[in-house]
Amino acid sequence: MSEEFRGFNAFGPDGEPAASRWSDALNIFAAPEAADAASRWEQAGSLFESKDYVGAAKLLTAVVEEYPEQVAPRLLLARAYYHSAQLTRAETELRAVLDRDPVEHYAHLMLGRTLQRQGREQEAAGALRTAEALGA
Repeated sequence: MSEEFRGFNAFGPDGEPAASRWSDALNIFAAPEAADAASRWEQAGSLFESKDYVGAAKLLTAVVEEYPEQVAPRLLLARAYYHSAQLTRAETELRAVLDRDPVEHYAHLMLGRTLQRQGREQEAAGALRTAEALGA
């Protein structure tokens, strides 16, 4: 793995997306014209790790707009929104992730937690049950 992409799989096993999800993101940045997106992705990861969730979200928004079909950047964007208490935006991104990948157990778990934080316990219970059934 090249030095510039080392941070993609640096996420721990604490319920975060599997490394295979992040390796999907590597493929979208393989083309030379995607250098800016790869740079934004890397910088957003650094900002996220340093808990600058708003800054990470700003960069990830551009990546998601360029590559809307990709799940990994959208999931990290949802996490950035969640951690910066932008819960409606987090919910929107999580639902978009689940539209693309209905068995993404971490997205179900995050959706459940996002709905809980919004006081929508009944909806949250369904998402959390699905996450548990999928192995989250």
